[in-house]
Amino acid sequence: MAAGSLNGKIALITGSTSGIGKATALLFAREGATVVVSGIKDDDGKNVVAKITEHGGKAIYIHCDVTKEDDVRNAIEQTIATFGKLDIAFNNAGVEQAPSAPLTETSVEQVKQIFETNVLGVWLCMKYEIPAMQKSGGAIINTSSIAGHVGMSGVSVYVASKHAVEGLTKTVALEVAAKGIRVNAVAPAGINTDMITRFAGDSNLEVREHLKGIHPVGRIGEPEEVANAVLFLASPQASFITGISLPVDGGYLAKSGIAPL
Repeated sequence: MAAGSLNGKIALITGSTSGIGKATALLFAREGATVVVSGIKDDDGKNVVAKITEHGGKAIYIHCDVTKEDDVRNAIEQTIATFGKLDIAFNNAGVEQAPSAPLTETSVEQVKQIFETNVLGVWLCMKYEIPAMQKSGGAIINTSSIAGHVGMSGVSVYVASKHAVEGLTKTVALEVAAKGIRVNAVAPAGINTDMITRFAGDSNLEVREHLKGIHPVGRIGEPEEVANAVLFLASPQASFITGISLPVDGGYLAKSGIAPL
């Protein structure tokens, strides 16, 4: 992909204070996009903006808790007021289910927390992003997971939430296709982020070795590898692609016999 593939584009990324979101914000900026960094960790978000601007990129930070409609509405409105448009939205904010436990040992509070962030958050973001993109079109990418394609023992609520993201992605893609808005998802497997550290534990080598082993390539992925997939889906090179979930999984779903669509 040629450098500068996002020149002149305005991109909003939720959950971009760390991990996959941060890696994508940095990559988008290098590709010429003006990046709206958003999240709930304000100091970390401002540090991402500083890193982008230090290297000649353009970025601002907006505090946004995706479970709060007023925050989401404000983030979109502030983006439009500042830059006049929204071309790309990467709805990346999400939470894991940790510690893992059978469904019968899962609390209502866990269900609400996971669904409010992973499902309501994506739904709210698209609700306000789509009107902002209707005049000139755009690209929306949601963060799903391989857990949106298969079952996984011990994390039923997380799996259900990511299946919901897959359903939202495919359905909304159909609703807005004629408006020039593409909606896709990325479905990462194990990625080297704070989330996987919380899940596996810093010192739990047995869990980490297991996570490496479930990927046919023999390792977990890096945030930058997911960012590259998001960049492709956001770019003009993916102009005829909508309604898909792109695995970034080191071969996990191929091993599972799943053909993602």
